[in-house]
Amino acid sequence: MLDRLEFTAGTENIGERIDKTLSELLTEMSRSALQKLVSEGCVLVNGKSVSKNYKMKNGDIVIVDIPEPEELKAEPQDIPIDIVYEDDSLLVVNKPQGMVVHPAAGNPDGTLVNALMYHCKGRLSSINGVIRPGIVHRIDKFTSGLLMVAKTDKAHNFLAEQIKNHSFTREYNAICVGRFKDLTGTVNEPIGRSKFDRKKMCVTYQNCKEAVTHYEVLEEFGQYSLVRFRLETGRTHQIRVHSAFIGHPVLGDDVYGKAYKGLDGQCLHAKKLGFVHPESGEYMEFDSELPEYFVKVLEKLRKG
Repeated sequence: MLDRLEFTAGTENIGERIDKTLSELLTEMSRSALQKLVSEGCVLVNGKSVSKNYKMKNGDIVIVDIPEPEELKAEPQDIPIDIVYEDDSLLVVNKPQGMVVHPAAGNPDGTLVNALMYHCKGRLSSINGVIRPGIVHRIDKFTSGLLMVAKTDKAHNFLAEQIKNHSFTREYNAICVGRFKDLTGTVNEPIGRSKFDRKKMCVTYQNCKEAVTHYEVLEEFGQYSLVRFRLETGRTHQIRVHSAFIGHPVLGDDVYGKAYKGLDGQCLHAKKLGFVHPESGEYMEFDSELPEYFVKVLEKLRKG
């Protein structure tokens, strides 16, 4: 069954490309996905198909038929994973840089979820559906480090509540560009999706959520700094957005900063994870060593 969107263009849309107008209404879809809908004839303007370059006119009647997304199904795969802790309720894993957490368009398999399904023989919480079983929180593909996974729905709900209440410990180490004026501080700026690039997040005061990041500079070398970040909230790309916002993007982050030769993605590692166990009620905390890719960059920068 198709979802249908109908609207009439106003004066604010005059001269705008139709894919731009649609991106402001269908914020969950990328510009390329919307262009595809236009080229496939799923978008009618005044009853006729148009090209993706069509410029809007005042009073245009637009109908968009949105097909249901293709359903992805995660399958178990025998992929090695670094398990730091495991019991009947949950696991803590150390995700390598470059591994995607769960299947999505462009990454249908080879993900952490595929590996977890094989290891846990399907015994993972079902709250986040068949594509994200067990996933309580995520880290980016090119971010390494500790990630907690729920085996039961009870554990999932209990842990998710801690994240919601900001009682969940999440500390990251990152190499940032530049030297900080203040060696400790807090960035308290709301984050939302960028109006100009739907794949990016940004500091914004419209359609946003509270985002709070605490930082401490651990070491400085040349024009780079080793920084500890502690998340109070957990928004998408939060550390990367906040560090770029204050003028110190994470090294190697080609989305919010720029790429770094020899580094595949940003130099950001989820180092510490702490939470109250859903069954025992005890606080548990895990710390991971900096991975090889991170250490190599540190050594290089220390040598100047």
